[in-house]
Amino acid sequence: MQLAPVTNAFTIDVEDYFQVSAFAPYIARSEWDLRECRVERNVERILDMLRRREVRATFFTLGWVAQRYPQLVRNIVAGGHELASHGWDHQRASDFKPQGFYEDVYRAKALLEDIGGVPVVGYRAPSFSIGRTNPWAFEELERAGYRYSSSVYPIVHDHYGMPEAPRFAFDATGRGFIEAPPTTLRLGSRNLPSSGGGYFRLLPYGISRWMLRHVNEAERQSAIFYFHPWEIDPEQPRVAGVGRKARFRHYLNLQRMEARLERLLADFRWGRMDHIFLGTAVTNA
Repeated sequence: MQLAPVTNAFTIDVEDYFQVSAFAPYIARSEWDLRECRVERNVERILDMLRRREVRATFFTLGWVAQRYPQLVRNIVAGGHELASHGWDHQRASDFKPQGFYEDVYRAKALLEDIGGVPVVGYRAPSFSIGRTNPWAFEELERAGYRYSSSVYPIVHDHYGMPEAPRFAFDATGRGFIEAPPTTLRLGSRNLPSSGGGYFRLLPYGISRWMLRHVNEAERQSAIFYFHPWEIDPEQPRVAGVGRKARFRHYLNLQRMEARLERLLADFRWGRMDHIFLGTAVTNA
């Protein structure tokens, strides 16, 4: 008997090119308002792509962006997509103490709900910055009214990662608060990143497709794919003084990204995070 296709989560981290963590040493937050913002036009291109494919997605949106571009938020909601939180201004969760983190995620949630007119129940930490040093973050998210997070990346990485974490959705607090990690493929004793971002631009498309198909067909699990609006924008301004590694990671294959996304949308079944993971049976961490 042929099994039904698994529905995967298509997610977008709504931030502009100058807000990425790798550029933090080169661009102060006080300079953000002086930079050319391109997030609004890029999100509109993504919304058009999803409309053509009849796909509903989850947009993890910065409060900073929502405050300046409220119509962008309304357009996300009008398209039938899930509006979720990426915190206020892309400060890593690991840089906060518990009360400060609570205030950041509560502030972002309140603004998004006020503009979008819908409940905001999902959160993704900037740079996947929840891990072994700050498990208290789940308690603070729950206190702020969130129901799930997608913030723990179970890989080895120089900026983030918790490779010993569960690979699939789990109860992070013992009270039903779900952590749904970005997708990895288990190969030997290592987890390989398989969920998008720079890896999706670096690897040949066929490898990314094979990884996601393995998770769907062999493990019968929903995959979580993510990317950023600036990744479909090869004409974005270049940031001066950026180190070689950060420059390579950020600008690699931007010109190929949109066509690859079109293929990805055609090759898999996609949906919103809240529709896929809330109400799903999960295991305790």
